[in-house]
Amino acid sequence: MEIKRPTLVLNKTTCLQNIELMADKAQRHKLRFRPHFKTHQSIEIGRWFRNFGVEHITVSSVKMAQYFASDGWKDITIAFPFNIHEVDDLNSLSANTKINIVVDNPITIDLIKDKIENPLDVFIKVSTGYNRVGITSSSYSQIENLLSAINEHPKLTFKGFISHAGHAYEASSRNDIQNIHFDAVMKLNRLKNYFTRRYPDLELSVGDTPSCSISEYFKGIDEIRPGNFIFNDLVQNNLGVCNIDDIAVRMHCPVISKQQNRNEIVIYGGAIHLSKDYIQNIDGKALFGRIIISIDGEKKLLNPKNYLVRLSQEHGIVRLTNKMFKHVEIGNIIEVLPVHSCLTANCMGNFITHKGEHIEMMRS
Repeated sequence: MEIKRPTLVLNKTTCLQNIELMADKAQRHKLRFRPHFKTHQSIEIGRWFRNFGVEHITVSSVKMAQYFASDGWKDITIAFPFNIHEVDDLNSLSANTKINIVVDNPITIDLIKDKIENPLDVFIKVSTGYNRVGITSSSYSQIENLLSAINEHPKLTFKGFISHAGHAYEASSRNDIQNIHFDAVMKLNRLKNYFTRRYPDLELSVGDTPSCSISEYFKGIDEIRPGNFIFNDLVQNNLGVCNIDDIAVRMHCPVISKQQNRNEIVIYGGAIHLSKDYIQNIDGKALFGRIIISIDGEKKLLNPKNYLVRLSQEHGIVRLTNKMFKHVEIGNIIEVLPVHSCLTANCMGNFITHKGEHIEMMRS
């Protein structure tokens, strides 16, 4: 496999292992496995899930739902507060595909109710602590108002409550993640207990990768929607959710310059390839990626003192120790473990597998 420019290389074997682990967990806990496809955004990779019995998927936009529906996916949740400007596209999509939409405000229902042509299931988005979107789980009056708006429309059916504990990504330990997840599950179950007499079939859906990866507690939950787990990344590793070997993607970047006075190398690989997400290094500074180099023909993951310290549009600055600096030359290809694989994949728009197969993603 010849690398000429920044190239996102995907280890298919690792991906399949990651899918199998999550599919087994879902089966063990009798949960519906509805993986979030926004991480890979690829028809080809989506097909890998079918080998593990997956029939239901999650996406983040109407466009993404259309993309995967074109490959035969028939049950799709659009886990993003519905954009009222896409109601015509939604009508076309829902004519042949079972679609679940997500709302957190009755105004959304009021604005689309006269335009909906096909039956839709509706999840109410609930915030269990992340506080990005969603009704606070204790705001029963707001939930009642939204339920009233949903029930007034004959083509809308209340499906249940959906949440994403995004604040798990800000946890300081595995135990912290467990506590965040337990709190979310308890809040959702209180809602289920309160509304189940009127809505005996209502479901609870949760979806962040850290919680779904490490927790074994899913009381009352009906489905899980993790996405990042298929690739993993340094965020997940930093949280203690995965090992380095569980990270399935590497950005391969040519070395284009060496700056000996600073012990820095410059790579062709910048923010437009990796994004500008970062985690803190051991010295408290921003780390934009960890580095793998080849020494005497053997790949070596360098310790965190050697790391990607700065990104501009197409340049990346890697700071190395004296010992490691001498092992890297202009023209070498180094590998960067990404901080956030979802954004890195979205920046690149395609993959090459470790066996040289090209995999395309949805075009933006």
